[in-house]
Amino acid sequence: MPGLDTIVSILQAHGSLILLPLAIVEGPIVTVIGAFLASQGYLSLLAVYLVVVAADIIGDILFYAIGRYGKEILLDRWGHYVGVTPERLERLEAHFDQHGGKTLLIAKATHSLGFAVLLAAGASRMLFGPFIWYNLVGTLPKSLFFLLVGYLLGYAYLQIDSYIVGYSLLVIVVAAIALFYWLTRKKD
Repeated sequence: MPGLDTIVSILQAHGSLILLPLAIVEGPIVTVIGAFLASQGYLSLLAVYLVVVAADIIGDILFYAIGRYGKEILLDRWGHYVGVTPERLERLEAHFDQHGGKTLLIAKATHSLGFAVLLAAGASRMLFGPFIWYNLVGTLPKSLFFLLVGYLLGYAYLQIDSYIVGYSLLVIVVAAIALFYWLTRKKD
């Protein structure tokens, strides 16, 4: 991924055309930068919002597809290294049948755990319609939040990126500790 200053230059030169692929890869900070450039008159704020929402949903679909169609390759071959057993997969499927929407919304809010939940939703064969609906419901306010941050404070995009990275790392560490605790305490 290019540096943030390079992203700013690319978006200034090419506008919304390049925004979609950049936002798929680096959603929140690209949203901040896109909104900042909208505040400077380089891009349309509405276009930035619509493109980053679309990019977020496209990214979610890609992770879902990897989970759904790569289940046998990923989980059956390597799942036992991280405590995935057939019984736990059955519980995962039951969980997504009953609580898939809530799980997706929580994952959207945490940002850093989203990819794992999206993979799990695909692996559990969550129905695609509800999957898209809950991701859209979670994406709209999340994208709006980063849009507003970028529009109002986007000049500090380097510092904002460091906050996003720090928050993401904190969430990952807490989740790893919780997962370790759950795997060592949980009886099958």
